[in-house]
Amino acid sequence: MCFVNKYAMMKRTAINGSLLFVWLLLGPGLCLAQQYRLLIKGGHVIDPKNNIDRVMDVAIAGDTIAAVAPGIDPAKAAKVIQADGLYVMPGLIDIHTHNFAGTEENRYLSNSYTAIAPDGFTFRCGVTTVVDAGSAGWKSFERFKTQTIQHSQTRVLAFLNIVGEGMRGGVYEQNLPDMDPKMTALTILHNKEYLVGIKLAHYVGADWTPVDRAVEAGKIAGVPVMVDFGEQRPPLSLETLFMQHLRPGDIFTHTYAQLRGRMAVVKNGVLEPFAPAARKKGIIFDVGHGGSSFSFSQAVPALKAGFYPSTISTDIHTHSMNGGMKDMLNVMSKFLSMGMRLAEVIRASTWEPARAIRREELGHLSAGAVADVAILRVVKGSFGFIDAAGSRVEGKEKLECELTLRAGEIVYDLNGLASRPYQGLTHSIN
Repeated sequence: MCFVNKYAMMKRTAINGSLLFVWLLLGPGLCLAQQYRLLIKGGHVIDPKNNIDRVMDVAIAGDTIAAVAPGIDPAKAAKVIQADGLYVMPGLIDIHTHNFAGTEENRYLSNSYTAIAPDGFTFRCGVTTVVDAGSAGWKSFERFKTQTIQHSQTRVLAFLNIVGEGMRGGVYEQNLPDMDPKMTALTILHNKEYLVGIKLAHYVGADWTPVDRAVEAGKIAGVPVMVDFGEQRPPLSLETLFMQHLRPGDIFTHTYAQLRGRMAVVKNGVLEPFAPAARKKGIIFDVGHGGSSFSFSQAVPALKAGFYPSTISTDIHTHSMNGGMKDMLNVMSKFLSMGMRLAEVIRASTWEPARAIRREELGHLSAGAVADVAILRVVKGSFGFIDAAGSRVEGKEKLECELTLRAGEIVYDLNGLASRPYQGLTHSIN
């Protein structure tokens, strides 16, 4: 705003030299008065990294968080967004998504109709960063980058599939010769801006080779491995996976899945002791709801035993978003309904995902951080939440996104919080 005013003043000065004196007298004061592009005022800020959980103001200069403090002077901002009664937090980070959308048949989640383009389903939920979970392998990543990542306003990062062909489904994901640790690691090292880890999924052979190759690639590239594990026939041990094959910082997704033939973290309603032991070792437990990978029969007893998710994520694709998962806010609301406090849910959706993918410049509202911000409302009422098995849990609260900022830009505004009131309507519309 200051730059625009200065430019306009200088242009007028070229026409009328007498205005130069006005600019010299008032211009610097105008700049000082409006030092912030945006001010979010009166909202309840929850910023887990910085241990903030109270009403404060958030000031934004350009694309950056300038200050978080009580009582920031609104006269210093070009635009003020009143957030009274709302919750202000870092932009949400969904670390398990499938965004390699395309038009090829029989590709499952790799350049396929089943994957989804991110911008249509992120900002309306307060999500500003997604991490694609292995849709592309090293052979297909370049196309994913040019086709999706570089055409998205959402920040799109990715776990690279250990399978070179990516998540094509079926026999392609059983191809051991296509699981090349060296080529996978080299692709990550050459694309550090976008690639944050390695993904293994859907292997049905009863051996540890795919896990070990993924971990080998992770060691070479210096990144974590995310594992979708448990489809082996016969089943392999989760305890062995956690304690003998994965490293501290590796990620187990679909934590609360209850699938036939797969070992689970809860057995007969009781949390297995190897689960907290693995967490103590440093294994990260991700939700990864998906279309079939979340069950209240796992989640409820696990949470009652204090085994909360490290990170909350959706595993979003066309099937899951139209099933019980729906979207990021719906998954977060489920965990509210199961007894997690709001601050805990937000931590698992912002700062903890940033730490898990080792992008600690994200997921917080520190001065100097990129201004990715979500403003949410907690709606009171009676709501139903369903799992992959069709079971229903009732909740009294549900999260709704009011406004989203991506790098300081307003990219979603549900009720026009940032818009001027229209003065032309002189009567109510029934």
